[in-house]
This record gives sequence, C-alpha cells and structure tokens, in this order.
Amino acid sequence: MDDVTRDVVAIVAKKVQPKGREIKPDDRLDELGLDSFAAVEMIFDLEEKFDIQIPYNSNDSRLEYETVGEIADAIKKLTGKA
Repeated sequence: MDDVTRDVVAIVAKKVQPKGREIKPDDRLDELGLDSFAAVEMIFDLEEKFDIQIPYNSNDSRLEYETVGEIADAIKKLTGKA
C-alpha cells in the first residue's frame, strides 16, 4: 500500500471507526457506513491533508467515488503522484 492510500485509509477509518476490522482500498464507502455528514468531514480532512480540492456534489453531499481506493487514486492524480 502506498503512502497516499495509507493516509486515505487512516482518514476513512477515523470517520467510520471500524470495530476490529481493517479497511482496504477495495472497500466500498457505503458498506463502511460512511454517511453524508461523515463524507463531508472526510473530504475536508483529505483536502487539508493533501492541500487539494476534491470534486464532489455539494448539493447532496454525494461523492463520485465508491471505494477507498478510488479516492486514493483521485488524490494521486490531483497531487501528481499517480
């Protein structure tokens, strides 16, 4: 797991607080129990961590990413680490 993915996993884990379960890049955000409020907070945390702006639909707080890995890949592209 690369550094960006590891940081994304840590931030997602902080928001969903899995009990005794390791979060993996293939995990779907909705299956992890990430609600819209936590998703917005996660976006803010990721933007601050990586000093970027992550595109999302602010009207309904829906992410355009379904998995942890998709977010990590988007961040790698936005930061030039892809």
